[in-house]
Formats: sequence, structure tokens, C-alpha cells
Amino acid sequence: MNRAVLLVTLALAAPAVAEDFKTDPEAGNNVFTAVFDAKLGERITAQSSAVACDLAYDEKAGTASGACSVPLTSVKVDNEDTKTGHFQQWVTNKKSDPKECRFEAKFAAVKVGKLAPEQPASFAAQIPFTVCGRGPVDGREERVKGMALLFPPGAYGEKKTIRIRATIEGFDRDAYHIGPKYTEGWFARVQQLAKVVAEKGTVELSLFAKSQGEEKAASAK
Repeated sequence: MNRAVLLVTLALAAPAVAEDFKTDPEAGNNVFTAVFDAKLGERITAQSSAVACDLAYDEKAGTASGACSVPLTSVKVDNEDTKTGHFQQWVTNKKSDPKECRFEAKFAAVKVGKLAPEQPASFAAQIPFTVCGRGPVDGREERVKGMALLFPPGAYGEKKTIRIRATIEGFDRDAYHIGPKYTEGWFARVQQLAKVVAEKGTVELSLFAKSQGEEKAASAK
């Protein structure tokens, strides 16, 4: 085997290296916002600044894989305790403890391209979501669109950081059985609330994921 062939063979056999990134759910700058705006009713905003994400970025392939989650108890609705309590009942259907419930998404090989400082990279992907462990009744994956921007060390803290902004339009809470008609004790109010609370809304994420170092891509999955 000549030298050139040997080098190619070794390169192909070598495992891909991924760099791990992580958000800090206690930093206050990793934000989840969901807005449900009913034409004949209320404009409701649910927000949390406790988004936890772990992702592995494969620079060679230009892809990102990982998972994100938002604890239900971290979500405030219109900054009102009463609305927040009702929302927790609707999400859990009053069948589980809100402290054990999370909004979760897992993704694999999302193409973002090669990230370079001050060069925003757009991405779009179909990503599966679960709420309190429940997937949507129709098995759908949500269309997520967004932008990723790399900050080199020193530009946004000491570590390399990726800022991610993503949007999900037309998020259908009914598909995840989030609402009064799935919640014991709320059945009599379903018709009254039908036009007041929108079933579909827009979800936005603003995240800052900091580098945790490199490791073999196979173990980062």
C-alpha cells in the first residue's frame, strides 16, 4: 500500500471529533418564549429563562446533535401566578406532578454548516418534541428555523460560544393534549374558553451555548 492510500485509509478510519457545547439554565440568558394570540380572545405569553441544552457540533460535517429541555415549573404565563397555575394543570392534565414535567426536544445531524466568527449561519430542521413525555398525537415533527452565530473566546466570555436563535411557527398545543378539554375539572369551561385561548402559537428560543471541549463524536451522541 503506497503512502497516499495509507493516509486516506487512516483518515477514513479515524473517528470524527465533535465539540461539546452547553447552556447554563441558571444564567438567565437562555430563554424560551411561546405566544398564543387569539383573534377574538387573549394574547398569552409563556416564558422561561431556564433552558438547558447539550449539543455536539461536528465542524467537519457542519452538523449539530443534542437535546434541549425546559422545566414546566420554570415557565411563567403573563407573569401571573393564577395563569401559571392553570397552565401547569393544562400541560400535565392534572395527572402528574408539574415538577416532573418538561418540554423536551432531541435532534441529530442538523445541518448548520461551518461556523465562523461574525458570520451567521441559518438552519432548518424537523425536530421531534415531547411534553411531559407525551409526543404529538399525529406523530408530527416541528419545523424549526433559526440562525447560529459563533463567538470566539474572549468575545462573549472566556469560552467559545454559539448563539442560537430559533423559531417554531404554528406550534399546536392541542396536538400535545395541552388544554382544558384534556384536564379534569375544566370540562365545563371548554366551550367558554374555545375562542379565548388560541390553539396555535409561535415558539422562540434564544440560547447561548458555551464550549465544553472536544470528544469523540461517537460518545457525544
